[in-house]
Amino acid sequence: MIRFYLGQSPIIGNVHTWILRRKEDKDYVLAHLPELVVKEVHGAGGYGNAHRARRHQGRNRRLSPADHRRPDRYIAQPTLALSTCPTFADLGLAPRHIDLRPFVLSGRDVTIVPGGLTRVALRDGSLIVNSSQGGGTKDTWVLEN
Repeated sequence: MIRFYLGQSPIIGNVHTWILRRKEDKDYVLAHLPELVVKEVHGAGGYGNAHRARRHQGRNRRLSPADHRRPDRYIAQPTLALSTCPTFADLGLAPRHIDLRPFVLSGRDVTIVPGGLTRVALRDGSLIVNSSQGGGTKDTWVLEN
């Protein structure tokens, strides 16, 4: 989008994505499942995500969606190392994985609003922060002069 709308190169790169309809990408993904998240191409809200690293600990490798008849319906990305923050949980304060969604106002000028939305994975050990999958939110405050 940056190249299309602004004619510029992005400063920050995207998360690497393997497209499973490409044979070489599919072969790589199948050889590295414990390190990757397999997602449906048309998925949203965390539905259809398969976090391989957690599913393969101490078990034989199970077939992933990438092994099935329609690999063109899937992509894979590396599992990101999300930060944690203290969160009120059932047993008290506990670390939970989070991600931050900043707010940017775009008009005649572009303004990054102090603060944002922090999404939190409420289940212990989960990396899924989507509210549709049991995640929650936290207010985020940025103090500025």
